[in-house]
Amino acid sequence: MLARILQREIALLLVFYSFMAIIYYIALVIDTNWYNHYLMVSINHILKAIITIPIWWLLFRYLANLPVWQRVPIHLLTLPLFTLIWIKLHYTICDHLDLRRAEGTRVVWEYYITALFYIVQFGLFHLYEYYKKLQQQLLIATQLEKLNLQSELSALKAQLNPHFLYNVFNTINAAIPTTAKPAREMINKLSDLFRYQLKASREELVTVKEELEFVEKYLDLERERFGERLSFEIDIEDDSLEEKIPPMLIQPIVENAIKHGISPLIEGGEIYLQVHPMDDSLKVTISDTGTGIGDLTKRKLLKNGVGLSNTDERLNKMYGKGLELSANDPRGLIVEFIIPLNSET
Repeated sequence: MLARILQREIALLLVFYSFMAIIYYIALVIDTNWYNHYLMVSINHILKAIITIPIWWLLFRYLANLPVWQRVPIHLLTLPLFTLIWIKLHYTICDHLDLRRAEGTRVVWEYYITALFYIVQFGLFHLYEYYKKLQQQLLIATQLEKLNLQSELSALKAQLNPHFLYNVFNTINAAIPTTAKPAREMINKLSDLFRYQLKASREELVTVKEELEFVEKYLDLERERFGERLSFEIDIEDDSLEEKIPPMLIQPIVENAIKHGISPLIEGGEIYLQVHPMDDSLKVTISDTGTGIGDLTKRKLLKNGVGLSNTDERLNKMYGKGLELSANDPRGLIVEFIIPLNSET
């Protein structure tokens, strides 16, 4: 797919340069009434292509994240630089090869035509960049719509009779003797987990407080299973508790840490969850002291953990950037991601 896109872009570029070369050649023939300009015109446009490459890389690779209006001042610097370098090299080569070139007052038109070439060329580059971003946004929107449809179908399955499940939880809770307080608390937490998952299937955003309460209840239930082998700590500033984030982003990562990192160890391990505000975003860090990543790459880690891969895919589709994975010191895994605030998902 990428190879086909690259081939198409190269073909379009060749068409553009060929078209501009033909127009330039025709103008020279009309002006000089001499037809033997082939080599000079070819050198002309090959030089322009070579000089274009570093400017294109600067504007569309190194500074690609800058909005167009912030790249305009750079064009004001690179346009005259492009023109002067081309004039110097082109005239030097033509003189060396004894080729006819513009002289006298026609040199002024060479400056004008070269500057116009630069403007047309990079104008088309920016237009093509906008087209590609628009197509990418449409593709992401289509994929998100598909994911939302799948979520809605899952939600419909979950909503077949939620009250029946709530009643079952309450019945089980009532059947447990009042002396068995830990068991009753576990049933209540399990009921709360189910209730939150149902809410998450219906709502696009929840508060950080709600998400962390869900994670904490999940960890409490897991600790009942692991006992002293599992410990955890949650660190967050109070000001961030009411921020809105997509639901069910943190719990799958925590579940993955327990299942693949801590569970295999006889001595167990610890999980540290931190939500830290950063300008207009929240940085979420989940670190564990489990088995660690070893020699595994990010791709292999994502394949091993369904929770990790699903969350990474959701973040990539919503914000354009997924999970960051790194080794914990002295052992374990660190998973980080950033959630922009006040943005539509």
